Amino acid sequence: MRLAFMGTPDFAVPSLAELVSSGHEIVAVYSQPPKPRGRGQQLQPSPVHAFAEGLGLEVRTPASMKDPEAIAAFEALDLDAAVVVAYGQILLPAVLDAPRLGCFNVHASLLPRWRGAAPIQRAIMAGDRVTGVQVMRMTAGLDEGDVLLSEATPITADDTAASLSERLSRLGAGLLPRALGAVWRGAVVETPQSGEPTYARKIRPAEARIDWTRPAAEIDCHIRGLSPFPGAWFEIEGVRCKALMSRLAEGSGTPGEALDVQLKIACGDGAVQLLTVQREGKGRQSAEEFVRGFPVPAGRVVG
Repeated sequence: MRLAFMGTPDFAVPSLAELVSSGHEIVAVYSQPPKPRGRGQQLQPSPVHAFAEGLGLEVRTPASMKDPEAIAAFEALDLDAAVVVAYGQILLPAVLDAPRLGCFNVHASLLPRWRGAAPIQRAIMAGDRVTGVQVMRMTAGLDEGDVLLSEATPITADDTAASLSERLSRLGAGLLPRALGAVWRGAVVETPQSGEPTYARKIRPAEARIDWTRPAAEIDCHIRGLSPFPGAWFEIEGVRCKALMSRLAEGSGTPGEALDVQLKIACGDGAVQLLTVQREGKGRQSAEEFVRGFPVPAGRVVG
């Protein structure tokens, strides 16, 4: 098929790689414009941009796909279909209708649960036990299109947003050739979404701070759902620290109270054992490494 691929983060790279290896003609790759990163704040291409350039593919980075010139350039590609994976821009009907067979999205949830920007984080934060990935036909509504293929996966107590994202990205990439093959043959079965939708709103900075008065199970999900970015955080003696991995633990006390010297912290109900922590301005460390350089005695209350 003659395709355009539209994606930006690491999550989208396996899907592009799978389409290339399956023999599809990728006539253009769209990605978000390069952004300043690092100490020098030099412009850096997105992971999809860098990967596509390494393959010699044409990369386009319009600031807005609502721009009439960008839309006209997309229409001129004469596409069979477009594949969209975490692109990061809203596509107007003129774009969605341009490819002959339509635009298809790899979405990291089991729709209609977690429509929107942050389905992986929200699934973990909500304590969901199962999630998945789906290939859907794109429509003008937010993640409202019919579903072509799905694959579910459990969310384990060891999953973070990073680990679950990596797994779902591979599962989604594996579904794409089957879904596009069925579309090409005219044999695709498209299933309307059913059930009450939930919405995965973008993570706001204010919600990253840990509220130790919440139950331990909720705090554990909060920590893992925001790991590694933006990172759930708390303060010890005015120093901001990110909690990047945790597990449920036995114990009780004043919310925020250290119950031992290894960062077992009391919650509103129960306790969590912090396993990986990052002090402001430092690298990530195990709890054991962290307390060797920054002791947290039992009885101290963190904020």
